[in-house]
Amino acid sequence: MKLSIVMPVYNEVATLDEIIKVVLEAADPDGITEKELIIVDDCSSDGTVDLLKSINNDKIKVFFHSVNQGKGAALRTGFEKVSGDIVIIQDADLEYDPNEYPRLLKPIIMNRADVVYGSRFLGGEAHRVVYFWHRFGNGFLTLFSNMMSDLNLTDMETCYKVFRTSILKQIRIEESRFGFEPEITAKISKLKCRIYEVGISYYGRTYEEGKKIGWKDGMRAVWCIIKYNLFR
Repeated sequence: MKLSIVMPVYNEVATLDEIIKVVLEAADPDGITEKELIIVDDCSSDGTVDLLKSINNDKIKVFFHSVNQGKGAALRTGFEKVSGDIVIIQDADLEYDPNEYPRLLKPIIMNRADVVYGSRFLGGEAHRVVYFWHRFGNGFLTLFSNMMSDLNLTDMETCYKVFRTSILKQIRIEESRFGFEPEITAKISKLKCRIYEVGISYYGRTYEEGKKIGWKDGMRAVWCIIKYNLFR
């Protein structure tokens, strides 16, 4: 089976070299014989573009947005380019560890799941202590999403989402920013596919270290939960 790793990038020059190295050097999960890394730059302005243009590796495909559109738009572009059997989303900021791919992919490779979410709040893995209100907001959005979708996720907003490509191809992504998370969750719930969660570690960043999501994104997420569960 082939794994496609989709990485949206926006002003991540400080961590990009390292995350690419970790992704490529991470041990392939059992059952994975090939992998590709698809990077979509969302009009970065900090030197990220120059770094990406210097890459020469046949396992990496790089695409560029000429205008900043948001994480959802970058993922939409990346999903259109995948050629693998399984797709995983990877942020470029070192908050999530690619060495955990084997546990994330295992339920799909064993044919028990069609979609897997990596939960930062499930199990006993390392979890950096950062912001109370972010944790509170995440819990509220996950609860509200669960109420609308009738799922019982613990971490709807997680970056680590893994899909069979056949499932992903049935979904049209409409949100261009952080509304992607509740949108994709609502849409997979309506497909009645097999969804699993796996506990993961999390090395969260502060705003000084480059964290981008804010309260306005939370407000948009509330609307997206309502919109995609009730009106789509």
